[in-house]
Amino acid sequence: MFFSLDVRRARKGDCLVLHYGSKTTPGLGLIDGGPAQVYGPHLKPRLEQIRKLRKLGADEPLPVDFLMVSHIDDDHINGILELTKELLEAKAAKKPLPLKIKSVWHNTFDDIIGNDPKELTAAVTAQFGTASLSGEPDTEGLDPDVARVLASVGQGFRLRDDLRGLKLRINPEFEGKLVIARKKAKTIGMGKGLKFTVVGPMHDEIAKLQKDHAAFLKKKEKEKGTAGLLAAFTDSSVANLSSVVVLAEVGKRRMLLTGDARGDKLLAGLELVGLLKKDGKSTMHVDVFKGPHHGSDRNADPILFRRVTADHYVFSGNGEHGNPERETLQMLFDERGDEDDFTIHLTYPIDEIDVGRKADWAIEQAKEKARKKKNPKVKVRANWSAKKNSLAAFFDAHKKFAEKVVIVDENEPHLIDLLDKV
Repeated sequence: MFFSLDVRRARKGDCLVLHYGSKTTPGLGLIDGGPAQVYGPHLKPRLEQIRKLRKLGADEPLPVDFLMVSHIDDDHINGILELTKELLEAKAAKKPLPLKIKSVWHNTFDDIIGNDPKELTAAVTAQFGTASLSGEPDTEGLDPDVARVLASVGQGFRLRDDLRGLKLRINPEFEGKLVIARKKAKTIGMGKGLKFTVVGPMHDEIAKLQKDHAAFLKKKEKEKGTAGLLAAFTDSSVANLSSVVVLAEVGKRRMLLTGDARGDKLLAGLELVGLLKKDGKSTMHVDVFKGPHHGSDRNADPILFRRVTADHYVFSGNGEHGNPERETLQMLFDERGDEDDFTIHLTYPIDEIDVGRKADWAIEQAKEKARKKKNPKVKVRANWSAKKNSLAAFFDAHKKFAEKVVIVDENEPHLIDLLDKV
């Protein structure tokens, strides 16, 4: 049996391929496609390589058992849109499709909020301008993660339309409704020995989000200024609830695939479905733990690494937006130390990540200085210090811990094989 995570370089995003099944009946799943400049150089060549290894004919499509988009953020969905565009173009030209996708897991934004998002996005642009939905806003009062999610609303609709154009089934295991975690929900059989337990988004919080959105629209009708309402609605809701989180299992082997979920929500989801006890102390072990939100320290907490341990930790990020953060790796070190036997997988070399992190540090510092001119209470971070801020210095100070790090190769497949080697 196979059960392997195939980690691709994805710049600031995620791009994963899941192998399972057997030699005679291999299973293949795609999870996220990264932002621009990921599908062409990293995902597509790998899919073509798998086609050749399976000795498929020129007119034979590569079977893909499922395609999962964890959430509608550009650094997860863009590469998938490039893929579906190619499939639609091949279909229009009446050419053989390179892939045959069995099912798709994708929660559209309007389904998540239970309403049309036009008024919400209109409130964003009215308060902060059209640039606020560009994906890289510099706006007071609007959480950048939230803004990026809102900027991807259109991408989510495009993907939904592409999937309909390809006549693909969306969320068939959920009767076309939201992929959602519920109390004591049954494990979902995906075929070929693979099982999924949905850990997030959680049913009760989605219901609350829909209620909050309705309240936002009602208040918006009465109030001219929407900044406070917008922050109250989006900061506590959209970014934290948009990711599909699953525990994937084959036999006794397990992978926790977290998208961009927040650490506390992740633990709450694990408790909800019964994988953790609701005592704040119980623990669980998985073979692979895909670090949430590319190793952002905003999505992690020491208790997360204390309660969920793993043999393999995957942090996908090239330093853009500061990810993976030194503080996150410090949390992992503080909880696991350097004596335990585990591996840390980074998608780019440490020195390259630090170049991106340093550039992001300067950008954020400049924003803070600009805000301080308007509000003297705003704190401005110190200048970048390689010793205090770089990953290189952190690993130099913890050499045994550094020995656990492996880097995803730009040209070769990076496979975490839990059973037979792919």
